[in-house]
Amino acid sequence: MSGSGTAAEHTPVLLPQVLAALNVRASGVYLDATYGRGGHAGAIVEKLVADGRLLCLDRDPVAVAEARTRFAADSRVSVFLSPFSALAACADHIAPGLKFDGILFDLGVSSPQLDDPSRGFSFMQDGPLDMRMSKDVGPTAADVVNGASEAELIRIFREFGEERFAPRIARAIVADRASKPFERTLELAEMISRVARTRERHKHPATRVFQALRIHVNGELDELEAALNAAFERLLPQGRLAVISFHSLEDRMVKQFMRRHASTDPVYAGLPFVPAHAAPKLRLVGKAIQADSEETARNPRARSARLRVAERLVEGIAA
Repeated sequence: MSGSGTAAEHTPVLLPQVLAALNVRASGVYLDATYGRGGHAGAIVEKLVADGRLLCLDRDPVAVAEARTRFAADSRVSVFLSPFSALAACADHIAPGLKFDGILFDLGVSSPQLDDPSRGFSFMQDGPLDMRMSKDVGPTAADVVNGASEAELIRIFREFGEERFAPRIARAIVADRASKPFERTLELAEMISRVARTRERHKHPATRVFQALRIHVNGELDELEAALNAAFERLLPQGRLAVISFHSLEDRMVKQFMRRHASTDPVYAGLPFVPAHAAPKLRLVGKAIQADSEETARNPRARSARLRVAERLVEGIAA
């Protein structure tokens, strides 16, 4: 969800590509499941006529408050404070069984969240070690860092950060917290920089651990799995699903989900007749799209963005 600029001038990642991927129809019904600061949502609304519809979801109260203020006078737009795994319930609030011509997920942390030290997402600015998308809900990153066992920390850093120095970092955390608990982002980031001395190009040494803690604290991968399944069920025939991810764990999940639903059930592979329930339900639309050099020069956070797109097939028509 990374972009540059303030809320008022927020530049969303891959904006022209997203609009093309969604193939926005003027009277269509769309869902921006990750409003952030509304860069994509605002561009979608501009393409809608009076009977078009856009639902915006975010689990961050700050983002939702901004969206409600921005679209207060626009009857085409409905805004929900909700995790995207609950998108079906939000849709049903508008109309039972409501389905969409296009659904967008822009995963990860938005630039305003990263740039606000009080949220605790950034290893570049000092702030409380928090990292919760929904403020004041659930345990913080500090609770995890100071309370989890060494083995559990290793699991979190490996599973959610693919951090090869996970044992060394976890061991150092346990040793250091015995004398003083970790409370600030820079305390943790500086300790990781001392312990994990190998540098990855374009990456701070704390990048993977901070990613792992954020994913764990917010249950992001479980949320994503539930949300993809819900989105699949709520797409109209020829409706588009567009997902922007920023790290390999998310991208792998999205790629596998789309490929699975774009393939015939392996049980029926090679047979002359494939029943409807085993036929492909999605069509992959092109390959993964990345930001070009012009966009990454303007917005370095777009470097790791990957957009994948799939289209819901009309019943009975194969991919």
